[in-house]
Amino acid sequence: MASHRRPKQPSRARVTVLTTAAAAAVVMSSQAANAAPSEKPSKDEVKAKVDKLYEQAEQATEKYNGAKEKQEKLQKEISTIQDNVAKGQQELNELRDGLGSMASAQYRSGGIDPSVQLFLSADPDDYLDKASTLDQLSTQQVDALKEIQEKQRELAQQRSEASEKLKDLSATRAELGKKKKEVQGKLSSAQKLLNTLTAAEKQQLADEQNRATRTSERDALSANVPAGSGRAAAAFAAAQSKLGSPYVYGATGPSSYDCSGLTSWAYAQAGVGIPRTSEAQTGAGTKIYSVSQLKVGDLVFFFNDLHHVGLYAGNGQIIHAPRTGTVVRYESMNTIGGPFMFGVRV
Repeated sequence: MASHRRPKQPSRARVTVLTTAAAAAVVMSSQAANAAPSEKPSKDEVKAKVDKLYEQAEQATEKYNGAKEKQEKLQKEISTIQDNVAKGQQELNELRDGLGSMASAQYRSGGIDPSVQLFLSADPDDYLDKASTLDQLSTQQVDALKEIQEKQRELAQQRSEASEKLKDLSATRAELGKKKKEVQGKLSSAQKLLNTLTAAEKQQLADEQNRATRTSERDALSANVPAGSGRAAAAFAAAQSKLGSPYVYGATGPSSYDCSGLTSWAYAQAGVGIPRTSEAQTGAGTKIYSVSQLKVGDLVFFFNDLHHVGLYAGNGQIIHAPRTGTVVRYESMNTIGGPFMFGVRV
């Protein structure tokens, strides 16, 4: 007779695990069903993110400008050193030719004295160190050897200096390339965000900025603020002549500018040379920490790292090249996006 066994019951622990998993699945399914679809960022949210990316791009731009300036300076220095080396080598060759003529003259008069053979060595230092030979040489011959010795040392030093500068140039070029990629990456991200806006939203942003620019221009022109000097007035007038010119990172004119490119170009038109980067321009004159003490044409610096600069236009307004996608324009100091740090009277 077959035996009838009761089916094996699942353990309490297994029942608990299965029950918990089922409950979790129900909750997750319910949450997924009730979750709101991801919302598209608003126009203002996109603008805030884009402005931040543009600020980061401008920070990288000033580093790029610094590396570019250093590269150009190194290239000029290396070129000068190489020209000096070539000239020095020619002079050294002429000195050696002169010694050769002395030796030839002695040979024709009865053979080369052993001491004269010292002249023809590629290493006169070795022979000059042998003081016992000096009394065998004429004053003219000793002077000639010493001149060759000094010229060789000079050339060796210049070649060493050129070698170090070439290494520095290579590192600077690498830094330049890195910063260029960083700028381009930030600008590309900003453009992708802008592309999420509708045509109407883009037009709204443009209209808002145009209204703000017209207000800033009106406020600046109505201000009764004297220029810091004749040169400051000339620099400011030069910047005014470029209103509407597009911002391009790394540009110094005459048709496009970045922030420090505009200020350095403007002062150059007034016959004043100031450094290329915003950070370096902070040392171009006397610092002024109160807005009320600023005069038209003073340089004005923003953000803690001083990566943005413009020209004071009066009544709390500036002329500057703001960022990619904009043009040289008037703008209130209150809307730059970073704190005013100080002004500089060139």
